[in-house]
Amino acid sequence: MSTEDFKAISDNIPHEPGVYRFLDTDGSILYVGKAKSLKNRLNSYFGEKKHMQYKTVLLTRNASNIEYTVVETEHDALLLENSLIKKFQPRYNVMLKDGKSYTYICIKNEAFSRVFFTRRLIKDGSIYFGPYTSKHRVNILFEIIKKLFQLRTCNLNLTEENIAKNKFKVCLEYHIKNCLGPCEGLESADEYSQKIEQVRNILRGNLGNVKKYITDTMKQHAEDLEFEKAQLLKEKLFAFEDYQSSSTIMSTTIKDVDVFAIKKEDNMAYVNYLKISNGTIVNTDVTEMQMNLDNEDEDLLAYVIPFIRERFDSQAPEVVVPTQVLLTDTKIEVTVPQRGDKKKLLELAENNIDYYIKQKRRDEISHQKKVSPAERILTTLKKDLQMESIPLHIECFDNSNLQGTNPVSSCVVFKNAKPSNKDYRHFNVKTVEGPNDFASMEEVVYRRYKRLLDEGKSLPQLIIIDGGKGQLSSAVLSLEKLNILGKVTVIGIAKKLEEIFFPGDSLPLYINKKSESLKLIQHARNEAHRFAISFHRDQRSKNFLGTQLTNIPGIGKVTAEKLLKSFGSVQRVKESDPAELEKVIGKANAEKVLGFLNE
Repeated sequence: MSTEDFKAISDNIPHEPGVYRFLDTDGSILYVGKAKSLKNRLNSYFGEKKHMQYKTVLLTRNASNIEYTVVETEHDALLLENSLIKKFQPRYNVMLKDGKSYTYICIKNEAFSRVFFTRRLIKDGSIYFGPYTSKHRVNILFEIIKKLFQLRTCNLNLTEENIAKNKFKVCLEYHIKNCLGPCEGLESADEYSQKIEQVRNILRGNLGNVKKYITDTMKQHAEDLEFEKAQLLKEKLFAFEDYQSSSTIMSTTIKDVDVFAIKKEDNMAYVNYLKISNGTIVNTDVTEMQMNLDNEDEDLLAYVIPFIRERFDSQAPEVVVPTQVLLTDTKIEVTVPQRGDKKKLLELAENNIDYYIKQKRRDEISHQKKVSPAERILTTLKKDLQMESIPLHIECFDNSNLQGTNPVSSCVVFKNAKPSNKDYRHFNVKTVEGPNDFASMEEVVYRRYKRLLDEGKSLPQLIIIDGGKGQLSSAVLSLEKLNILGKVTVIGIAKKLEEIFFPGDSLPLYINKKSESLKLIQHARNEAHRFAISFHRDQRSKNFLGTQLTNIPGIGKVTAEKLLKSFGSVQRVKESDPAELEKVIGKANAEKVLGFLNE
């Protein structure tokens, strides 16, 4: 959408709060935003281009229409914006980088509940705690639960009826005192349920309740003269107090809060989350976001906080943040601390982000040292192009012609990120007359992969087409005819802005200019161009020389080829000694050639 197009509709845009949507030519939503004043916010997109982010310029260039919805308040705008982003996931809005697999602790919904690790959440009434991002911490939690409470680990169906019928026998776990034998009725359901309740308290961070339960039970055993049981509980109490002292107790005044700190670096935003329960840090996580147009801290936090709270099933009534944030849930108290314990929590979260970024850099450097340059580049290319497999085999096509004469095409092959010269192929375009790049591309791509399929050879993982959307669409037609479009990744690269196009997507992908993956694509494109130009030049020379000699009356193509092979050029044929010429093509033909060329 040009500035002139926007000016034509700008007078009708109201100053009220609302949500606006940029749409492309197909009506797909490119970006969703909210505003206190729709008119002021939309005007900012069409000001001086030199003061804008490059992505903002791209957005306005690729948009063909703007829609907006007026609402009563800024909070209503936030709710609607959040809903539309979740539903349509526009490409210019913030992208969460969340490919992690998290661990949960499950309390199974069954008689004599089991407690175990899982990565799958099944909606069967079971209770899940987590997700836990620290493997060390979750192992400590699980060990203290096993030490304090002798819970069953078997998957027997321990119903009252089955236990009454004596269907089960105690196993080794009972004999080594890891289980109290509920399968034979040696432990009642009430006693077991009390232990499960204390497991819940530990996982919720209610450590005081657990300590009281152990202490009260120990005293009861002592009063009943069950000193051996009391002694065992005393030992467990010491173990629990040791665990409790190692937990991070932040404050006795702070109860349940969520803490969020944010830091931006390059094109990424990092948000550290601390879950505080009864003054104790019970969970922590760092979420990565790829920024597009939204880059203000309050906007990024407003987007990610509901997502994180939902993922960690947080019911905390208060969030601590570095800047004022408008949240969709108005019941949540938002605190921006200036001093005190909450300020210390925020600083701790900010330090966690610094440590996370430093560790991430170290991991990347360490990984780069371990892998070969080719593997590193191809892995980056796979990630940038969102491919399913690493492109070990890449092929790139280019066309060449001079005012429609001698149209040729080239196909260069890269294997393990390096040119494989022996696999290069060139094509004389057979079915196209005149300068028609699109038809030429369609022909040579079809011929190349028809032959590979016929010969049973492997297809490349990536096909690069030198050109924009037109050449790419032509190549796609051939791949569709051969029924292999879904089996390979095909892209087009346009020279002017180094834009990467995908089939059926009108919006280009822009890879970082310094990226090794873009440099590999450019290398393949430049190599295809060089190979096509070289072949085209050779074809023009051969055709020109061949035409001169074959125009001689009585001299055919075979004789002309003998002359060119022996002397190299028409000029050398003309200057050659008649005796040498006779040796190659005979006396009669030599007289014809020299007579014609010396006229």
